[in-house]
Amino acid sequence: MTEKMMKVVKYDEYGPPSVLRMSELPIPTPDPKELLIKIASTTVTSGDVRMRSSDFPPLYYIPGRLVLGLFRPKKQVLGHEFAGTVVACGDEVKNFQAGDRVYGTTSGLTIGSYAEFIAVPQEKKSCVLAKIPKNISFAKAAATSIGAMAALDLLFKGNIEGAKQVMVIGACGSVGSFALQITQIYGASVTAVCSKGKLKTAKKLGANQVIDYQSQSLASAGLSYDLIFDSTGKYKKAELLPLLSKGGRIASTKSLTAEKNEYLQQLSEWLKLEKISPLIDCVFSFDKIPEAHTYVEKGHKSGAVVISISDEEVERWSEQK
Repeated sequence: MTEKMMKVVKYDEYGPPSVLRMSELPIPTPDPKELLIKIASTTVTSGDVRMRSSDFPPLYYIPGRLVLGLFRPKKQVLGHEFAGTVVACGDEVKNFQAGDRVYGTTSGLTIGSYAEFIAVPQEKKSCVLAKIPKNISFAKAAATSIGAMAALDLLFKGNIEGAKQVMVIGACGSVGSFALQITQIYGASVTAVCSKGKLKTAKKLGANQVIDYQSQSLASAGLSYDLIFDSTGKYKKAELLPLLSKGGRIASTKSLTAEKNEYLQQLSEWLKLEKISPLIDCVFSFDKIPEAHTYVEKGHKSGAVVISISDEEVERWSEQK
């Protein structure tokens, strides 16, 4: 019996975006505890770019290669987050059914989301899955899970519940934009730090004060902060300490973050109530993933870069722009 095939974008060697090539793999058959999902949207994250290029800091280069593949990548299909529709369920799946719109992550799976289909376990510690609220598109859902969970985890570690004044550095990135919005849910006043061209976006997201880091110092707002959230990971602790109030804390994307189903459930509720919304920079079609990697690698994106498996989503986004 001939296997049914699906399109994927894979890479067989580390290198520039050109190593990413369209290919085919068999459509996976879900195990009893798995769901088969037809992917509608995924994203290109900085993590995808780093894994493809094997661009790690010197101290992490060898450990990174040992985990990802010493001479060639072990996981040849990238993609850390996805949104799509359940098309089949294993016999032991209880909480989902065919037709459900779902989103989540691929952490710990052998294949990423640069694919037309993916088999995902109903429950697994290393990856998360949830239903998409009815008012949220596939593109927005795909752009939420990684960035928003990272922001939420780091904000909890920084004691966001007790913070009144918060600075968010890189407030218009895929993680920083969520940190800015979630901080407001907890009732804090937010000072957003970004480039001049993104100040209007930061204000639109609800920032109380804005700082253009290219022409202003971080101290220019004249405030002391209970929490400084550095979504760029570029600032040294010594640079930020003078800006903290007594007992203030620093949270940075230099730290590892956790993916939890309870995080995704909370984010789903906030999405449903329109308390948060992903900041989407642009949408590329499936066959333009190498170009999307090139774009992300330049380091100037505002928010998420979405990949749509459906040309309809690309056309819809172009009309909105």
